[in-house]
Order: sequence, then C-alpha cells, then structure tokens
Amino acid sequence: MAGQCAPHAMGIEATTKRDLLTRLARVRGQVEGLSRMIEEERYCPEILQQFAAVRAGLQAAEKKLFVNHLEGCATHAIAQGGTAADTAREELVDLFYRYMR
Repeated sequence: MAGQCAPHAMGIEATTKRDLLTRLARVRGQVEGLSRMIEEERYCPEILQQFAAVRAGLQAAEKKLFVNHLEGCATHAIAQGGTAADTAREELVDLFYRYMR
C-alpha cells in the first residue's frame, strides 16, 4: 500500500517524520530488551514494566502521527470543502472511534 494515499493526503512533516523514526527505533530497542529479559527469565514485574514502556512509546508515536494528520491532511481537506471534506470528516470519526476503545 506504499505510495497509495487519500486524495487529501499531504505527507508527514519532516521534523515529525524524524521524531517518529527516533521513537520507533527506541521502541525497537525496548522490544529487543524484552526478548532478552524473557530469555534470561528475569523477574516478571520487571518484564511487565518493560511491556508498559513499549506500549507508552508506541502510543506517543501514534499520537504524534495523529496530530500530524489532523493539522495537515485533515485540516487541508476540510478547508477545501466538498467531497474531500466529507471524506476527511469520515476518516476522523473512524479514527476517533477506533482509538477511543
């Protein structure tokens, strides 16, 4: 699906992209650490704490990307009006519904 975008897609702002990639690299390292902790049979609460850190890291990256979409793509589409605005609003409702659970 790479390269396929909604008609109102504007891409990821350069500083946001760098920040997301940095955050994901950190999460990748945390997941690798989790594997080592499990292999070493570390104390369960320590492992669970690391799971929470991974989850928090992913949520922070997710929020950053959501803000990028809201401030860029969605705002642009809504300002255009018409079908683009309708599509953007539907996407936002769907995103809110999915992530509010």
